[in-house]
Amino acid sequence: MLGTDGVQFIDVRTPAEYRAKHVAGFESRPLDQLDAGAVSPEVVLMCLSGKRASMAAERLEAAGVGGVSVVKGGIQAWEEAGLDVEVGEGVISLERQVRIAAGLMVLIGVILGTWVHPGLYGLAAFVGAGLTFAGITDTCGMGMLLAKAPWNQAGCSCKST
Repeated sequence: MLGTDGVQFIDVRTPAEYRAKHVAGFESRPLDQLDAGAVSPEVVLMCLSGKRASMAAERLEAAGVGGVSVVKGGIQAWEEAGLDVEVGEGVISLERQVRIAAGLMVLIGVILGTWVHPGLYGLAAFVGAGLTFAGITDTCGMGMLLAKAPWNQAGCSCKST
């Protein structure tokens, strides 16, 4: 599949996700920066599970790009099939960053609610509500916010697995 003439391979995940793990030959073009005018007529899209790649495909097809394909199941399915991926060194995945941030916010909310003012327990409740919303809608606001953080925008240092 890779190396086909005239076909462009695009990974629409965030730069941090791409840096953590990606398929050689796929270039990083985050979904929010994908421009239909800057892709070839034949394009293969990939993300983590296929959801964002499908959204990107709809956007490109609506803009008139004809030959759009999506890797079903994304990089997760790619790995499960035993195909090679490039793994970044020393990268904390976006998912782990969200869990760390949410855990710290809950901990801080409980500590401040106990020692400063009971109203500060609301911070822990707010994070709990956000996690519940993320689980129901499969949309994580904290993840989208962390994806924009400067440390998640840098280049890639990878090795094959």
